[in-house]
Amino acid sequence: MSNLNFLEYIAEQRIQEAMQRGEFDNLQGKGRPIEYEDDSFVPPDLRMAYKILKNAGYLPPELETAREIRTTMDMIEHLSTEEERYRQINKLNLLITKMNMLRRTKVSLETDQVYYRKIVERVKVRRKTS
Repeated sequence: MSNLNFLEYIAEQRIQEAMQRGEFDNLQGKGRPIEYEDDSFVPPDLRMAYKILKNAGYLPPELETAREIRTTMDMIEHLSTEEERYRQINKLNLLITKMNMLRRTKVSLETDQVYYRKIVERVKVRRKTS
């Protein structure tokens, strides 16, 4: 048995013993799914630094812009006037451009782009006639 397998065996035994003693019964969040943070658009070498900044209450520009994009998309879905939807779609375009500039590459949010296209297809803007 290699050292790694031996350590895994010991760790697994201790976990089983702790479970039998009920040490995991009253953990915070028990029975709820784990909430993972989506940091896939943050470069791997910056993720730890961004996590520290986030825990300190500061959001890096990329995360702030991503949050604005999600908020704007939700707002567009619930707006009732075509004019306001059109304004918010323009804002969404600007935010996506800003995100692209921050990352220096295109944002690959395929699911968001599909959602965005669906919203654009639903919005009919009439031109004002003078």
